[in-house]
Amino acid sequence: MYTRKIRSALVGAALALGTVGIAHAAPAASVHNIVLVHGAFVNGAGWKPVYDILVKDGYHVSVAAHPLTSFNDDVTAVKRILAMQDGPTILVGHSYGGAVISNAGEDTHVAGLVYIAAHALDVGETEAANGKLYPNATKAIKKTDDGFLYLDPAFYPADFAADLPKAQAEFEANAQALTSAAVFTTPATVAAWKTKPSWYAVAKSDRIINPDLERMYAKRAKAHTIEIDGASHAVYESHPKEVAALIEQAAQHALDGQ
Repeated sequence: MYTRKIRSALVGAALALGTVGIAHAAPAASVHNIVLVHGAFVNGAGWKPVYDILVKDGYHVSVAAHPLTSFNDDVTAVKRILAMQDGPTILVGHSYGGAVISNAGEDTHVAGLVYIAAHALDVGETEAANGKLYPNATKAIKKTDDGFLYLDPAFYPADFAADLPKAQAEFEANAQALTSAAVFTTPATVAAWKTKPSWYAVAKSDRIINPDLERMYAKRAKAHTIEIDGASHAVYESHPKEVAALIEQAAQHALDGQ
């Protein structure tokens, strides 16, 4: 059986050796199902580079399309996808999606959680309050008259997606999924990382979530953690090989000890 420390070391070694791009069929004993959950201001399309790697490596992958209209709506949408899985599942969340999977992760289908530059809230915490404790670097957040947030498109490329091609970042800046401001102030009622094994990828150049807040979340959850140099908040798009490798480690070892 792998220990948490050994598993984290194996992930780090794989990344350092550049082996993450090598396709490996999903082992028979691993979790076969993976559900990917996007964060605020975006939709599920950004997961495609990771999705492609995971599918090539033999996993069954679903991308949740939650509405960003309220925290409860988003959790319900993800649980609906979980109910469609035929067995144990790895639940992956980016950014605000981490708050969603921390709640939805209590579902009996979920064998493990993977946080990608994501909020991993404890019960009673909110993203807004934690963000004040660990301030981020962006000043781009704007609010509509009816209470939805977005990032000023002029600042989006530098603040959200600095390591993506300019044209791609500019397109995303003008194709944002506006997000209810209320999701950032809704207190968490479940912290599934307390009962489910977890993995965490820190984006070291993140301007949307302070990397030190990401490190706090990872340490508190006792997550198997990697840090990705030069990674913006869009790390799941800009570094899909590293992200997919971490998800596969979760799939291969989430059932250890069960």
